[in-house]
Amino acid sequence: MSDVRIGQGWDVHRIAPGRPMILGGVVIPSDFGLEGHSDADILSHAITDALLGAAGLGDIGMHFPDTDPRWEGGDSLMFLRHARDLVSANGYQIANVDSTVILERPKLKDHRAAIRGKLAETLGLGVDQVSVKFKTAERLGPVGEGLSAEAQAVVLLSRK
Repeated sequence: MSDVRIGQGWDVHRIAPGRPMILGGVVIPSDFGLEGHSDADILSHAITDALLGAAGLGDIGMHFPDTDPRWEGGDSLMFLRHARDLVSANGYQIANVDSTVILERPKLKDHRAAIRGKLAETLGLGVDQVSVKFKTAERLGPVGEGLSAEAQAVVLLSRK
């Protein structure tokens, strides 16, 4: 078994008026949110998938299917804690998380510290082990047209 593993995660959700915008467990002031079965926190979903993938444990849909009413409106930090615990139970620790949110608006830079702090707390990491970047799609494709938002994440695990 490898002493180091890397995992990659990605998520996308449609823009939805009347829903809260939640990224990394932080509510972002916005006139719209993201559509989804749970709270539609694309950042937490991407990191959850990256953790599960690195540990060879499938993906978020296997653990929290969107057909299960138990997860309707669910807090995505719960999914992230579940993945963290599975990674640990399989003999690994999280070395670092690097993530990117791709969204035309609202601008997110003023929320970076809060998002990093919430993710670090949830994952049991130092803030210096969690990177969160923000990009636009330069008005290209569904994200650039304001129809959706995406998040990408990469995690590195090391043997305990």
